[in-house]
Amino acid sequence: MAEDRPTGSTVPRRQLGRSLRELRNKASLTVRAAARELEWSEAKMWRIETGQTPLRSLDVKAMCFVYGASDELTEALMGLAKETKARGWWHAYGDVIPEWFDLYIGLEEAASSLTTYESDLVPGLLQTADYAREVIGTKGGMTADDIEARVNLRIERQGLLTRSAAPPTLRLALSETVLRRTVGGHDVMATQMARLVQASERDNVDIRVVPFDAGMHPGAITGPFVTLRFPRNSDGSETEPPTVYADGYTGGLYLDRPNEVERYDAAFQGIWEAALDEQASRRLIYEVAGSHEQQR
Repeated sequence: MAEDRPTGSTVPRRQLGRSLRELRNKASLTVRAAARELEWSEAKMWRIETGQTPLRSLDVKAMCFVYGASDELTEALMGLAKETKARGWWHAYGDVIPEWFDLYIGLEEAASSLTTYESDLVPGLLQTADYAREVIGTKGGMTADDIEARVNLRIERQGLLTRSAAPPTLRLALSETVLRRTVGGHDVMATQMARLVQASERDNVDIRVVPFDAGMHPGAITGPFVTLRFPRNSDGSETEPPTVYADGYTGGLYLDRPNEVERYDAAFQGIWEAALDEQASRRLIYEVAGSHEQQR
């Protein structure tokens, strides 16, 4: 059937499938039991849950009813279903999918590796609570409770890097601007720099700094981005295609076409080559931390 042919970006389909699978598991239903309840084949259930097919919003509504999902979540997933036929994907915050339904978090949790370039701010996975509070609060339009809820969520996400079961690897290239930009004052920055040093000592984390004197490099053109890769099947095939994510002020861009990912891979390689090595990067972070300590 035409509706079963994948089109455009796979990101909305994959996240919709992941969310529906989680709901089914929470409802303690097997694929067979859910398929029987919905009067579908198990093969169709598998295609939906693995993001192999776009899905009508009415079908999502039926699944959410069987799984006992809240009205709010049902509406969010129905909105996501409307995006599964999109031909490229820009998720505008607060559009058909509400801003609280964070699609990127689902991808991040499933990833086996993260390759990140940041030009202005410490990435969320390595932010301290005080640094995150300053960054989130700058966006405006939120109450103090909203800000704290987002800070807490950001800190919870950081458990990804230290979880006992297959934590993802993180290769992070930071512009020196990230170190030099004072966010929240010297106390906040001193603690944040110490956090970066601590993270860099983990086996699954590699942090490199691109110094000001590196001159022109691909990151000056690409801006910040992260490339996510996912675990492989036993036969070596990909469980999900690699995905590039770039965060914007009013939305997020997701790219997963092979030629797009390849270009970002090449850009990151150029950025990495322009960066200081691991030890020199750590010394520079120490140096910046020391300057903030002196000015506390």
